[in-house]
Amino acid sequence: MAAATTENLPQLKSAVDGLTEMSENEKSGFINLVSRYLSGEAQHIEWSKIQTPTDETVVPYEKMAPVSQDVSETKNLLDKLVVLKLNGGLGTTMGCTGPKSVIEVRDGLTFLDLIVIQIENLNNKYGCKVPLVLMNSFNTHDDTQKIVEKYTNSNVDIHTFNQSKYPRVVADEFVPWPSKGKTDKDGWYPPGHGDVFPSLMNSGKLDAFLSQGKEYVFVANSDNLGAIVDLTILKHLIQNKNEYCMEVTPKTLADVKGGTLISYEGKVQLLEIAQVPDEHVNEFKSIEKFKIFNTNNLWVNLKAIKKLVEADALKMEIIPNPKEVDGVKVLQLETAAGAAIRFFDNAIGVNVPRSRFLPVKATSDLLLVQFSIVHSDLYTLVDGFVTRNSARTNPSNPSIELGPEFKKVSNFLSRFKSIPSIVELDSLKVSGDVSFGSSVVLKGKATVTAKSGVKLQVPDGTVVENKDINGPEDL
Repeated sequence: MAAATTENLPQLKSAVDGLTEMSENEKSGFINLVSRYLSGEAQHIEWSKIQTPTDETVVPYEKMAPVSQDVSETKNLLDKLVVLKLNGGLGTTMGCTGPKSVIEVRDGLTFLDLIVIQIENLNNKYGCKVPLVLMNSFNTHDDTQKIVEKYTNSNVDIHTFNQSKYPRVVADEFVPWPSKGKTDKDGWYPPGHGDVFPSLMNSGKLDAFLSQGKEYVFVANSDNLGAIVDLTILKHLIQNKNEYCMEVTPKTLADVKGGTLISYEGKVQLLEIAQVPDEHVNEFKSIEKFKIFNTNNLWVNLKAIKKLVEADALKMEIIPNPKEVDGVKVLQLETAAGAAIRFFDNAIGVNVPRSRFLPVKATSDLLLVQFSIVHSDLYTLVDGFVTRNSARTNPSNPSIELGPEFKKVSNFLSRFKSIPSIVELDSLKVSGDVSFGSSVVLKGKATVTAKSGVKLQVPDGTVVENKDINGPEDL
């Protein structure tokens, strides 16, 4: 295919004008994104100019002043806050249909239930009205609208809005796929969570919150169970007039691809692996030089968002995402909310404990978090808050690798009679047709492998400590 150039823009623009499914804001946002992409305005990072941020730029959490126990001070802080969860993702990779946020965590509670319980507890305890906002995509909107009805009697005002709906572009002709008759959902895509700022503004919600005296929005992924409201961070931002704050946490070997914060030409900015020249990728992945990564827990000043969106100043790095759908090569252009950090005044990072980053991306995370919340001994659940067991001496979580037999949530559930004890586990690797009885205890380094065509059942009450199990004879 010939590379598309700015000469392709007029034809694309006239095709987009004919797409009645798009609002005027969506049309201009999309054309804006495409023209930035075609003009090749990507910021080039000069590696030698990258500096490690100081403690002033990326503040260690433990250096932040704690919030007093004074109820009125706490209420005053919470009255300035809006909580926004990114709710555009589907649970497809885990074998579930519908929004990921409605996957059951345990005992009938979903991610969304836990979020509502947490905010309701704050509102009840302090007599405040922290609203919950869900940014949906066209993939999750209808289901979410039905689901939130069940919270009508809760003490939380729930708002929803949709992020933009942009057309996928047919790569070889550089025209919108819907213009070529692709009218179903596959012709469209949501353009990444960088879209949260213009979409919040275009929905009218941002102005409404400002008129209620709200000052900050706390944005997080709906599947991060660690992203709970933190008053210490909120108080610091208000006192120091920081327009933007990104929570980062120390990298482990599992996070080497995560974006990191750097100081560059006097500003703090996000550096993603896609921006790193090939010859520096290994250096980027090293834990020595780049010690932190972005959790995507973000705190942003509402007035600053309004000002920057109105000035069309949020020109985040564009992430081109080429795909093949139904045999057609398409391109979708996306942006990330974390990349906006460099456009805000007085932006900082805060280096938070790992407990604020508990995402559930696969069923192996379920074993750690989702499941273990109520029944394993690694985390406990109180008032919708997930907390780590203080009895665990190892500061990092166990690494858990489950084979494809465990990939879907339903398969995962059927293979554990009850969740094993993992408080003393360092690593677990399971492959083949394995299932676990009840009250199994896993400690140290454990591997359980069923040979091809063999079912391996770990009996009730088995203790597996620093052991490789390859068949019944090893149990």
